[in-house]
Amino acid sequence: MNGNFRLGSLFGIPFYINASWFLVLLLVTWSYGNGLASQFPDLTGVVPWALGLGSAVLLFASVLAHELGHSLVAMRQGIEVKSITLFLFGGLASLEEESKTPFEAFAVAIAGPAVSIGLWSLLHFAGLALPISGPTAAIVGLLATINLYLALFNMIPGLPLDGGNVLKAAVWKFTNNRYRGIRVAARAGQAVAYVAMISGVITISLWTLLIGWFLLQNASRALQSSRIQEALSQYTVADVIAEGHLVIGRQDSLRQLANQAIPFQGKVKAFLVTDEQGQMVGLVELELLKTVPTAQWPQVSVQEILQPTVELPQVVQASQSLLDVVTLFDQEKMQALAVIKEGGALVGLLEKAAVRRHLERGIAPA
Repeated sequence: MNGNFRLGSLFGIPFYINASWFLVLLLVTWSYGNGLASQFPDLTGVVPWALGLGSAVLLFASVLAHELGHSLVAMRQGIEVKSITLFLFGGLASLEEESKTPFEAFAVAIAGPAVSIGLWSLLHFAGLALPISGPTAAIVGLLATINLYLALFNMIPGLPLDGGNVLKAAVWKFTNNRYRGIRVAARAGQAVAYVAMISGVITISLWTLLIGWFLLQNASRALQSSRIQEALSQYTVADVIAEGHLVIGRQDSLRQLANQAIPFQGKVKAFLVTDEQGQMVGLVELELLKTVPTAQWPQVSVQEILQPTVELPQVVQASQSLLDVVTLFDQEKMQALAVIKEGGALVGLLEKAAVRRHLERGIAPA
């Protein structure tokens, strides 16, 4: 991960720290240390700064706990958590997929603020009940307040904040449309971002301006992503692929293979090969045509240069949603998938680039 440093794993989740986190760590350490030195003059030497550093680390531990709240609930729903990263603006849990229902989406969204409220309650009442005073009491009180602010800030109703995900789940529930929920929450997030940026300009607060910019970028990205996902959900693989595309029978001649390959000259390196029942049996590299004299192409079958041991593309059904297939493309880092009909007969090869072209043309689903 670019700019990220892996520290280990928590509950099986890879844990990273972004390079930008160290800048915030220094700023928070200086701020807290300076505050403690002013509040408690008897603290001398490096002690205030050591306490400031400890406070900063505990602050980020609170952010990490917040993200773990999201992650553990997602894991209980069977969703893989790819990583948790601490960075300039806090933390981010990267999930493999979204929740399946509005209630599950709400549960994941609310889990982080719930953890922060729990930490605030624990630290607040610990400060009242335990016989602590001086710098220790100040740090406990500060951490309690930070966790309360963390929960309240994240509950602002706009993506990418947790409150935005709660709003998304609510709209999804009442409209039965996940994408409308994303759009409403993303628009709300854009509005929050503009308010923050305007406030940053008026108050000459660079930090508020940066937060607003960060929110705007992520809300806009969520809005664009929802539009693409909704478009993809309206199509199946069969809407995109042309039957017979890049497929040849093993009994066909090399001349037939060469003729079929002409439209794809320079763009395609291989064809999928089927048997008499239409089942995929291997792959034939077009480069192998050069190993047979041109005059013999009409008499030599594809079977004779077939490469059955070559790793074949992963198979998907022609009836599958294009959204599911695009997700598979991204997860498996593949550029093409073999497509079959019900019963296993090979239809053709679906290329990632073909999906992109299909969306760009804006073809309405059949």
